[in-house]
Parts: sequence; C-alpha cells; structure tokens
Amino acid sequence: MEQLSIFIVMLAALLVPLVMARFEVSTLPTAVAEILIGIVIGKSGFNLIVMNHDLTFLSNLGVILLIFLSGMEINFDLFRKQPGEKRDSDSPVTISTIAFAGILVMSLLVGVVLKLMGLFNGILLALIIFSSVALGVVIATLKEKEILSRPVGQTLLLTAVFGEVVPMLSLTVYATLHGGNAGRLWLIVLLFLAAIILLRRFKQPYKWFNDITKSTTQLDVRLAFFLIFTLVTIAVTVGAENILGAFLAGMVMKLLNPSESTEDKLTSIGYGFFIPIFFITTGAKLNLRELFANPRALALIPALVVGFFIAKTVPALVFSRHYGRRNGLAGAFLCATTITLVLPTLEVARNLKAITSTQSDAFVLAALIACVCGPIGFNKLYQPSPEDLIKKRVVFIGANVMTVPIAQQLTNSLYQVRMVTNQQENFETYNSEVADLKYFENLNAQCLEKSGYFDCDIMVVSFLNEQENFALALEAKKQGVQRVIAMRKRNGSDYAQLDQLVAAGVELFHPYTALSSMLRSLIESPTVMKMMTDNQHTIFEVVLKNRRYTGIELQSLPMINKITVSRIYRHGKWITPHGTTVLEAGDHLIITSDYHNIAELQATLGKDN
Repeated sequence: MEQLSIFIVMLAALLVPLVMARFEVSTLPTAVAEILIGIVIGKSGFNLIVMNHDLTFLSNLGVILLIFLSGMEINFDLFRKQPGEKRDSDSPVTISTIAFAGILVMSLLVGVVLKLMGLFNGILLALIIFSSVALGVVIATLKEKEILSRPVGQTLLLTAVFGEVVPMLSLTVYATLHGGNAGRLWLIVLLFLAAIILLRRFKQPYKWFNDITKSTTQLDVRLAFFLIFTLVTIAVTVGAENILGAFLAGMVMKLLNPSESTEDKLTSIGYGFFIPIFFITTGAKLNLRELFANPRALALIPALVVGFFIAKTVPALVFSRHYGRRNGLAGAFLCATTITLVLPTLEVARNLKAITSTQSDAFVLAALIACVCGPIGFNKLYQPSPEDLIKKRVVFIGANVMTVPIAQQLTNSLYQVRMVTNQQENFETYNSEVADLKYFENLNAQCLEKSGYFDCDIMVVSFLNEQENFALALEAKKQGVQRVIAMRKRNGSDYAQLDQLVAAGVELFHPYTALSSMLRSLIESPTVMKMMTDNQHTIFEVVLKNRRYTGIELQSLPMINKITVSRIYRHGKWITPHGTTVLEAGDHLIITSDYHNIAELQATLGKDN
C-alpha cells in the first residue's frame, strides 16, 4: 500500500482538473476540490493512502512552494506612491489598511467569544487564523472578473496581501514564543537580513542570467530554488518557521522582476506537481469519523464558519462606502476565503501541542466551507461599474487634422477617448465631431493634473509647438502615464533633448517621416498599403496575457480561422509564426482581420488570467 500511495495521489491530482473541466465546475477553487478528493481516498473515506516518508517529503515541499508562490503574488508597486498620486481616504492603500485593521479587531473578538463559549482557548491562534486571507484565490477571482487593475480590484488585492503578510509574521512570533525559544526571537532579524543580502546580490546578475540561460540550464528556476532552500534553512536555524523563509524567498524573487515566462515555469512546477500533493494529503489526513463522533468538536464547525465571515464584517462596511453596498458585501465575501495559510498554521499549532487533531480538523473543514462560499458569494453579488469595463484610456493633447480622425476611428469597445485643446478655433471646429473634447485657455501640466487627464493608459501630445510637446510628454511620464506619444514637428530638433525623451520612455512620432514611409509603401507595395488603410480589415496588435493560451500552438488559438498572424514580437525580437509555433506570455501578435473579430480576440487573449 505504501508503494501505491504516491501513485494514487498523482492519479487523483490528474483526475481533479479533468473532472472539473468535464462538468464545468468553475465556482469551486481547485485547492478545495483537491482537499475533498483527499478526504474521499484518505482516513475519512476509503483509506487508500498511507503517509510514508516520500509522500510526507513531497507534501512538505508542496506547502513550501505554495507559500513561495504566494510571496511572488505580491505587487510591491501598489505600496509605492505614484507621481501625482494623492493618498487620500479614497485611495486603495488607505481603504485596504482600514479594512484589514477592522479584520484584526473582529478576529480578536471572535477568538475571545470562542474561549468564553468553551469551544477554543487559543485566542492568539484564532486571531492569526481568522485574519488570514487566501491571496491566490482572491487574485484568481479578480482576474476572472477582469477588475484586478481597477480601484476595487486593487483594494481587494491589497487587503488580501495584508491578510497573508501580517498573519505570516504573527505566526512566526507565536511559534517562537510558544516553542520555548523566546530568547531567540531577535535572531529572526537575521532571516530578513539574509533576504536583503540575497536581493542585492542577485539584482544585477539576474539580468545577466536571462541572457545566458537556455533550455538545458533554466538558470531562473535554479535561482528560485536556491533562494527557497537558502532562506528556509536560515529560517529553521534561527528558530523561525520554514514557511516564513519560503515566503521571503518569493518576495525576493518578485523584487528581481522575473519575466512572465519565469513566473509561468515556477507556477507550473508548483501547481503542476508539488502543491496538489500537499492539498490532497491534507484531506487524506483528516479524520472526519472521529470529528463527527465528538459532539463538542462537531459544535465547533458551525461556530468557526460563522467566525470566518464575522471577522470580515468591517471590510463590508468600509468597501460599501466607496464601491456601493452590493459590491462592498461581495468584497467581504471574497476576503472570507482563507485556506492557503490556515493549513500550515494548523500544522505548526499541532507540532506545538497548542491544538488537538480534532480541533485542527474542525478548522480545516470550516475553512473549506468558507473557501467555497466566499468566491461563490462574490460572483453572485458583484456588479461591475461602467469604469470597470474600460479597456484602454487614451488622451489626446491637441485637436487638429491629424488627431481628430484618429480619435474618431479608435474602436469604442477597446478605447475610451478624451481630447483637450487650447485653440478656441479648433475647439469650435471639432467639438461636434469628438465625443469628449474640452477647451482650456491655459493648457499646462497643472491644468491637466487638476482635471485628471494624467489618469490614462496612453497620452498623445500633439501641440504645434515642439517644446511644449516635449515638456508635457516628460511631465506625463513623471505622472505615471504608461505610454506617452509625442509629435515631432521638425527635423532640426535638439538631439540631446530627444535622447532625454527616449530615456524617459517617450515614443516619438514625426508626421513627415510617417507620410514619407506611407507614400513609399504605396509605390512599392500597394497591396500592403491597401490592407493597412482598409477600414474593415486592418492590422492590429494583441498582447497575449491570458495564461490559459500560453504554451499552446498558434494553430490552436480561438478564431484562428478568422485571423492572420503575420509576425510575433517576443523578447525584443521578431519571429516568423507557423502553425506549430508555441505561444508565450507577453507575445505581441500582429494580426490582420475584421475589427469585430479583433475586439473579441483582444478581450480573450488580452485578459489577465
């Protein structure tokens, strides 16, 4: 039986996603399904699994990789104040901070109530468990709704980050104090110091690694595992929990700015092999027969389920103030999902004899119920606001014969277009032709910032005065605009100034050069020119972000029979596509098709998932 245990677990790991896909089960997190199948084949079910040394080792490695990947999920840019950003009461950072503070207070209150009821005495342990949030589940749910980059998505994401980081640090302190190592608590500082040293040591070499890596070396993956085992070893040595070392390793790896392909490889290794073993064996070790035979422990389950949701009541009130009552309640439901950190926390508590196995099983079962109900409640309640449906926000600075037709031709389903001008005559001429055109007599950076025009994805600066173009373009980059396109008006520009613009990331456009290139194309390649200027069939660029379609062949793309992929831009190089070309995350696909097809394809491939 011991020899068959790993085979049975791997078979279960293979069948779970297949069965979920076959019966179109999308509301149940895969982790929960894997724990449930573990319950069926483990102690509580057919008892087909024996926890031998090899299976235990793979399970322990699975939880380490799970926490490592959770550390990699943190987007540190969310905590940085962007140029021009005002941290007021409506900012995602402020809202999420208040919301999580409320979670801590309510979690402590739940722990006190459970002790007064005689159900569970570990108040501090209850505080850690009830305040945790499953970051991975939250991110997956927000990506599915396509609101991860919107204010409500950023707020929920930050709340989940707090719900992973703070309980993680609290668990380390709790384990150190209750493990009789209070005098070694200061040594945990050495773990953080080691993480900082590793980050500084590999910051520059990591860029070099990307240049010399190849399929037979996979240096990025080797570095990730080096970070994991180094920090886990240091964590255990100084008396901290190994999961804290794994979490710090994930944060260090994230700060090294890995490519999407690197993240995909690490995710594939974790969720493709090790992490399912951890979840399945967790379910297999649950002894529900003993739990259900104990009336006192059985009474604990509904109290714990209610506790998981009561702990998240304050976020419902906080979110409702900013995003509406319905969406606020939906956000609270999503924050109630908690499984990632609960399992290793319970394992630590069992090792410290701070919790009985029966109580631990009750917590796991309650966490499973909350993890099922949370995403379902969010999906049922959440209603996207109009701004959540916006694809790209484009601002044109300057209304003239070049910018107005472009603004009119941009597809409404893909872009939200706004335009400003300081020319009264042009405003009167084009006001009826552009849906959102504003006139400002003194059009400068202060005016644009005050009116919110820097809050966009793309800005096109097209004044008659080149110096004004360049000054506003640089200011737009400082304000955090992702793409800034500035018009050059003459050939005798200051090259030092042009170098400054390019270094800042400003894209330059010279009308004369563009017209010359178009005329040359008309002479040399009239068919290509006709294709580029066709209003129905034209060339579009789609960036592949949906990981569901990475790693597949080009010929397997949806709607491939309605589009033509002419080139693929990958890692700074152009490649010629074939039907068997394997797609990677971040590929820029140059596609020719009817714009109706492109809109659908953009929504499918360009969606973060």
